[in-house]
Amino acid sequence: MAIEPFDVVDLIRIKRDRGVLNTAQIRWMIDAYTRGYIADEQMSAMTMAIFLNGMERTEIRDLTLAMIDSGERLKFDGLSKRTTDKHSTGGVGDKITLPLAPLVASFGVAVPQLSGRGLGHTGGTLDKLESIPGWRASLTNEDFYSQLEDVGAVVCAAGSGLAPADGKLYSLRDITGTVESIPLIASSIMSKKIAEGTAALVLDVKFGSGAFLQDPARGLELAETMVQLGTDAGVATTALLTNMNVPLGYAIGNANEVRESLEVLAGGGPSDIVELTLALAREMLALAGQPDADVESALQDGRAMDTWRRMISAQGGDPDATLPVARETLVVRATHSGVLVEQQALPFGVAAWRLGAGRARKQDPVHHAAGIDLHAKPGDAVTAGQPLFTMSTDEPERFERALQAVVGAYRIGNVGDEVLTGGPLIAGRIG
Repeated sequence: MAIEPFDVVDLIRIKRDRGVLNTAQIRWMIDAYTRGYIADEQMSAMTMAIFLNGMERTEIRDLTLAMIDSGERLKFDGLSKRTTDKHSTGGVGDKITLPLAPLVASFGVAVPQLSGRGLGHTGGTLDKLESIPGWRASLTNEDFYSQLEDVGAVVCAAGSGLAPADGKLYSLRDITGTVESIPLIASSIMSKKIAEGTAALVLDVKFGSGAFLQDPARGLELAETMVQLGTDAGVATTALLTNMNVPLGYAIGNANEVRESLEVLAGGGPSDIVELTLALAREMLALAGQPDADVESALQDGRAMDTWRRMISAQGGDPDATLPVARETLVVRATHSGVLVEQQALPFGVAAWRLGAGRARKQDPVHHAAGIDLHAKPGDAVTAGQPLFTMSTDEPERFERALQAVVGAYRIGNVGDEVLTGGPLIAGRIG
């Protein structure tokens, strides 16, 4: 039996006492945890030490590279197209991938979107797309590459072979209260994205009520850390810092978010969804060598919609199918006239989750028709009795707890009162 070069307890003590781990120590730790030599309770102690004391930039880089090396790396050398991808840190009503991937692909660029499922109040792109009858998230490697070459856009589940160390660590962080750590978030996201093999990457890093990191300064630190990790790994990387204090768009859920995405692809849709989709598309296409791409025209003239239809059909979905509709609805109306001055993202995300749009455990099913449709956004004038939002679910007993989640989360004020949005939608660019 081979003798291990390090003792994990010694490494835990180093981080506990605010020390710095070297490259060899980090590489061994990730390898030993992936193969089961380091126990979950030991790695839990390590993640809490990292959560409390942070890591140096060199440690974060070494951690990311070690997680990449725990599995396979995809290569797109055989494609005739340049690859560019986007990753969002997640938020309430964030359906941007749905219109964005086909929009960018309509310019002859390959968009390999390996996406995930929702957990808690943030929705998963795969859950949204699975509300389309017949659509499948799992593809063989052959189908994946073929669709990238033919259609240009693929949104599918990542295989278990990509950064398996991250899969183990993510599950552990989720149950040990160590999710909101910048070194752990950055290495988790970037290990998967770099292993995915894309040549260019645009990050949508969110801050505010509905984001993992509510403080804009922490969001900026995360964005800068991830851009540096990508650049160091040879991936052209930029980031937008975006506001998640208010839900994105009017739809929060799964099927209803697909409907809203289709409005954007048809040349309409909510102004904030359109603004962010276009901004991210410009970033992605600039990194792919098309800085002057007219992305507005591709939404208006139907090119992006055509690519969407091909993308959905290629994965077994029916782009013309009727999307699920919930059996029960509950409309919440304005109690008095005035101006909607506040609408906090997080409570509305929690409410949609309680209606069945999300899951508490990874094995839980989601209800594709469940969710919330907003009828007013902050700054809108409202009149007494006007619908403010509609809750939808197949299980009416869920309404009570969903309503409890939004108590105090929205407020009607007077004309001239400050509207609490937390500032512009796009707060900055890094890279």
